[in-house]
Amino acid sequence: MGDTFIRHIELLGYEKRFFPSQHYVYMFLVKWNDLSEKVIYRRFTEIYEFHKVLKEMFPIESGDINIENRIIPHLPAPKWFDGQRSTENRQSTLAEYCYTLVNLPHKISRCLHVVNFFKVRHDDMNPVTDSQIKKPEVFLLTKDSKKNPTDITGPIVLQTYRAIADYEKGSTSEMALKAGDMVDVVEKSENGWWFCQLKNKRGWVPAAYLEPLDGPDESEEQEPNYAGKSYVVQKSYTAVEEDELTLKEGDTIEVIHKLLDGWWVIRKDETTGYYPSMYLQKAGEVNTSVKSELRNRGAPPRRSTIRNVRSIHKQGRKQISQETYRRNSKKYIQNQRKMRGNSQNKANVIIEKNEPEDNKPKAQPAVPPRPSKDLILNRCTESTWRKIL
Repeated sequence: MGDTFIRHIELLGYEKRFFPSQHYVYMFLVKWNDLSEKVIYRRFTEIYEFHKVLKEMFPIESGDINIENRIIPHLPAPKWFDGQRSTENRQSTLAEYCYTLVNLPHKISRCLHVVNFFKVRHDDMNPVTDSQIKKPEVFLLTKDSKKNPTDITGPIVLQTYRAIADYEKGSTSEMALKAGDMVDVVEKSENGWWFCQLKNKRGWVPAAYLEPLDGPDESEEQEPNYAGKSYVVQKSYTAVEEDELTLKEGDTIEVIHKLLDGWWVIRKDETTGYYPSMYLQKAGEVNTSVKSELRNRGAPPRRSTIRNVRSIHKQGRKQISQETYRRNSKKYIQNQRKMRGNSQNKANVIIEKNEPEDNKPKAQPAVPPRPSKDLILNRCTESTWRKIL
């Protein structure tokens, strides 16, 4: 087993905390070489002290000897008083700093100083809080601002969801739930695992165990697209339920309905069924470390497999039956074949209409009549008429 190192650091935003006194901490999602993902919290003063020590460790790369040799990024010093505005405005610089830091030569980016600073601490998992004090306010970066760090959003109100049943976590990165728990959703992943926080606890939770408070239907779910989008199976899966599909690695399928719980409706030839989205990759995309990551985390549970579900809504989510998927998918395929057949027939009719004209023998030029002797004697030269006399 090789040394531990960081693959990626993503700035999620920052928190405004009120205990033991009002202060701000930045939220980072740290992805490690073992494909684990951890959320950590650091004050800017801590980050700056880390930065100063890093420069002392690598004086050449920090530009202390020759400024032209500097590759360690700049980081502005903290202000005498860091308020919310300075904390917010600093996010783009900090996001760029982390991106550059991870991509420095390995002797810097993988040194113990960097690794130890971004490791999970006890207070990351159990932050010091007081139930009588106002709970932390969370300010997240938008998706667009992650691509363009200069665009920073204001405060974002996290969506609150309710647990419909008890859930026992299967790993340290997950979070256990009790039926009725109210959680704030920080991140929704397509694979059906959502990163949530509950008081001082944070972790990944299966989306199937959560329901929105305002209604049972998920407005994020789009209508089925029976035309389908081509995907490639990255990991084999054997069906457990009757409405699931068994596929092998390398199979090409079509996704016709993406669902938030991470179980997508797919089509293989003319057969449809559910399949874990985390085992699929869009056709044509470059294969990164997906295959390795799949070994570390299993597919999330489906809503239909959860026992003792207790919803606060009288009506459940609108669900499309597998028979409806099959019928509509088959109808779509038949229509496509019919349209292709009609277009082929039209092409054949045009060819047949043109064939008689093409097969007709081309008209040959008429042979002119032989001129008479008198005409030759009157119009031709002496050498010509001497030959025929």
